[in-house]
Amino acid sequence: MVKAPDTGTFFGHPKGLFLLFGTELWERFSYYAMRAILVLYLVDKTSENGGFGLEWTNADALKLYGWFTGLVYITPLLGGWLADNVLGQRKAIIIGGTLMAAGQFMLGTPHAWIPGMETQAFYLGLALLMCGNGLFKPNISTMVGDLYEQGDHRRDGAFTIFYMGINIGAFLSGIVVGSVVALYGGNWQVGFVCAGIGMVLSLVVQLVFARKLLGEVGVVPSAKQAMADQVGPKVKQPLTKVEFDRIKVIMILGVFTIIFWAGFEQAGGLMNIYANQFTDRVIGSFTVPTTWFQSLNPLFIVVFAPLFALMWLKMGDAEPTSPTKFAIGLVLLAVGFLFMVGATLQLGGDVNAKTSMIWLVGAYFFHTMGELCLSPIGLSMVTKLAPLRLLSLMMGVWFGFTGLANYVAGFIGSFIGHGDESEMVNNAVSIFGGIAITAAVFGGLLFLIADKLVHWMHGAEGHVKETIIEEEIAVTGTHEGISEDHL
Repeated sequence: MVKAPDTGTFFGHPKGLFLLFGTELWERFSYYAMRAILVLYLVDKTSENGGFGLEWTNADALKLYGWFTGLVYITPLLGGWLADNVLGQRKAIIIGGTLMAAGQFMLGTPHAWIPGMETQAFYLGLALLMCGNGLFKPNISTMVGDLYEQGDHRRDGAFTIFYMGINIGAFLSGIVVGSVVALYGGNWQVGFVCAGIGMVLSLVVQLVFARKLLGEVGVVPSAKQAMADQVGPKVKQPLTKVEFDRIKVIMILGVFTIIFWAGFEQAGGLMNIYANQFTDRVIGSFTVPTTWFQSLNPLFIVVFAPLFALMWLKMGDAEPTSPTKFAIGLVLLAVGFLFMVGATLQLGGDVNAKTSMIWLVGAYFFHTMGELCLSPIGLSMVTKLAPLRLLSLMMGVWFGFTGLANYVAGFIGSFIGHGDESEMVNNAVSIFGGIAITAAVFGGLLFLIADKLVHWMHGAEGHVKETIIEEEIAVTGTHEGISEDHL
């Protein structure tokens, strides 16, 4: 494993972490800025205002949006493999970021410049974004893990800080792109240009500071690095028992992460509809825009992520294991949906009634606390458990679980009904309650099997010496002693 250069620490972490933090912040700003206006751009019938100017219905636009967001989470599988075997993480990030910037500027190309080719340019822009994301997304995350030695207790806290960068970018994107579009008279394509500028800033941050703060981390493809680190003949080795067990943990926890995100992603669908139609959003003479509720999650993360990172660091050896943190996250998700059940019961079946905003704020708060126990921990866990030669590929698999969860979330949300408000209210109690029960049951199940999963992790969360001994036995069938230089 290549070590990061010793350039000192900042808040107890390598300075390279904050370089990756800034790189990801601007990349996520770019992505979420584009996502915020994509559907609005499609359904705007006035090409003079930067809209598509074609007959896109809401249903057509949402269907394409669903395909796009799903593929965005699948392409990291290929991008991870390419980084592991051909490019290396650093080169993959630069190529991916360049493709994404090109995709944003392609979407922002004024229609007057490409008459008759608007549709082709649009699909080319989306294709560039998907390909670029596949190269960028899994590899920036694996590089965070590469900054820390195996068993370093700071790793989970590092991913929590990194995750805060994601959400600062997400929080700023909607505000900035909305303001820019309004400033230019509702021209959506100016918003895509704004997103492209954000992606360029991400690339500049990476190119200027990477060599100093990251050294050789991410330069050599993981498979080649694993071969160089291998003792004995330089031949491709099959997975050891330890590696196979660790991959089992990733796949099993992947099932639980699907349960979590299938519930959590109701935020953009069911809970968004609920906020718009059944929530009293009036404060004095001001009506809170429905979209503002979507900013609660990134706002809570920006506020609480540093506290979670500090908490994990201060707990030291008493820090819960990754499976236990996942279980806590599922239980907190269930608590959040109990707030939504309470809000729906407050309606009393009256479709003309409105519920307090406190219910929604409480739901988003507990969902975010659950996310902080699961999402950054999942990224950290993959870097702990995946074999070096498969590291970015397994990170791509992990993002694939999120893509599947998004599909499941849409399927669950479809049970709300087709427009009849009375039916929607009745179905909401069942859906919110069902999600709460499912999350709680799976959280309890995960608590029960957590020790077994930790056993299969073979000391990856702190017992470095025992891990090295187990791997030596798995490969050679014996243990003849270990030099302290290897620990």
